[in-house]
Amino acid sequence: MRPDTTPAEHIAEAERLIRTATRYPEDQEPLLLQAAAHLELADERDRASTLYDQLLSASPANPYLIKALQAANLWEYGHEPEARALISGIRAAAPKDPAPWEVIAEALETHDELEASHDCFTEAASLLITEHEPLTTATTALLTGRHRVRRLLGRPHDDWDMVADTRHIGPIPLDELHDPKRIWALGSDDPAELRAEIARLRAELGDRRAALSRPFPVAILHWPARELAELLTSYPTLASEYPSHEAHLRDIESSLRALATSGTTNLGIVTASVPSYEAFAASEKTSPASPSLLAEYATTLAARGKATPWPPTPTSPCWCTSGKPYNECHGAM
Repeated sequence: MRPDTTPAEHIAEAERLIRTATRYPEDQEPLLLQAAAHLELADERDRASTLYDQLLSASPANPYLIKALQAANLWEYGHEPEARALISGIRAAAPKDPAPWEVIAEALETHDELEASHDCFTEAASLLITEHEPLTTATTALLTGRHRVRRLLGRPHDDWDMVADTRHIGPIPLDELHDPKRIWALGSDDPAELRAEIARLRAELGDRRAALSRPFPVAILHWPARELAELLTSYPTLASEYPSHEAHLRDIESSLRALATSGTTNLGIVTASVPSYEAFAASEKTSPASPSLLAEYATTLAARGKATPWPPTPTSPCWCTSGKPYNECHGAM
């Protein structure tokens, strides 16, 4: 989502996602979660709440994440008691998924409930980080959030803070990034610069919240060799997009690396098929021969939860289905 997206554009995208959910009821959950995120960003929080309730009434796959997002949303528009009740229920249930823990801990932090936020992050870390469970991106994010809250509370570093420091890969050390006095430590007495720094820090927190609300990645379309051959036989005008299957695979890897280098996170790959693409074109009342439809098709597949996260771990099978480890295949590019 672009930072300059207007409320009207967010609402239009939410309505498009709701229509798509009607066409693909089996993928309703990720589509409506994304729609609710857009409605929140448009400040249509009552409509977002209705979508969360709709999802919770349908035996969702991720009920605790939906309850966490609902709690954070409710608190933002004046329904604090209901939000607190949902947060208490999630903590009592102790889900094994890091995402709902992070959402509710950040909601508490946002509303200056720092002690409760710290306790929530700590409960989650104690539950999910063990000697038998290696750290993942999601559990590392819990430690990063806990580090931030501990700095705000003036707590000394503990072992988990040291792990968060070690795992942090940003250009600014975590201690500096989370320093409550950082704004004044910049050495500027210009109110405009201070306001810009406050806005940047808020945006960092907001970006993380938006990422959690967005259950699908920025995705690149992957055509298996047989499907690509059928596509180009049926729609030869698309040959300019795909000069060869080998070039197509190289373009996928290079495009994803370029996105990662630019700071884009939550990247993934969606696998295409000709029948699925033709059905999508028919639903959009557009010719499958139109190159502009390819990106929309990729986005819709990703929104339906069909994406595989990228990059794989070095020793995992490469995304191209060659059967080779990623670090011996496209990861070696």
